[in-house]
Amino acid sequence: MERFVRGLYPWPFDGSLSVVNTALVVIDMQTDFCAEGGWLDGTGVDLAPLRKPIPKLQMVLASARKASYPIIYTREGHRPDLTDLNANKHWRSVQNGAEIGAEGPLGRYLVRGEANWDIIPELAPMPSETIVDKPGKSAFFATDFEQLLRKANIRNLILTGVTTDCCVQSTLRDANDRGFECLLLEDCCAAVLQTEHEAQVEIFRLVGGHYGSIATSGDLIDAIG
Repeated sequence: MERFVRGLYPWPFDGSLSVVNTALVVIDMQTDFCAEGGWLDGTGVDLAPLRKPIPKLQMVLASARKASYPIIYTREGHRPDLTDLNANKHWRSVQNGAEIGAEGPLGRYLVRGEANWDIIPELAPMPSETIVDKPGKSAFFATDFEQLLRKANIRNLILTGVTTDCCVQSTLRDANDRGFECLLLEDCCAAVLQTEHEAQVEIFRLVGGHYGSIATSGDLIDAIG
């Protein structure tokens, strides 16, 4: 496990890494967050940093599927009637220039069932792979994510996706509090600004493995074959 040392610790902490206790988690790689016509595109941000991890993620997905590791996707979005949308989250979306629930080029922003809410085609899940739909930042908030993991005896989580400083770090911290052993693949995550991504990764490094360890896509692919 020395290949997983990134200034933190060899991962997993006890060396137990296998297809029966480890899952790859792909967080919110949706059109709404990293493709034209989606919610973030509607706010006017540059999508290039958010799309940067796609080639690396494609390689990680291929390797994980070949080795038969469980893969879990998440999608952030709200009920069509927006009854699960907090008032302050709705207000912030208006301030950002793309109101949640408003009509965009591909459908209503961040609304379940709309084309822009789905996973981007480049990283589409296989029919057998699990998708967890969530109304908030963390994959654990108001979902059955933890129940699915416990039922499958998953202890190790390999975290990827967008954005590093929001939904990825929220899920990682919640997972850590619940006793899951977390690994962040730093080149398979992204934020709106590269500096924000780097700052969040540095925060995890500075606390020395308090939340989990850090690796790259190459490290993981080498480890799982």
